[in-house]
Amino acid sequence: MGWKHRLQAVVAALFGVQSEKNRQQQFQGSPWPYIGAGALAILGFVLLLVLVVRLVLA
Repeated sequence: MGWKHRLQAVVAALFGVQSEKNRQQQFQGSPWPYIGAGALAILGFVLLLVLVVRLVLA
């Protein structure tokens, strides 16, 4: 699986719209790429929220 598929899987999991087939397919390999991509996605989301709040309060 390439990085594009991993990123798509992480975004789908964050929104809670992942299919059972895709979830089963992802659990066949190592979980670390998904954990890393998920951590980066959450960090990016938090930084985006901080930026939006600073822009609104400015």
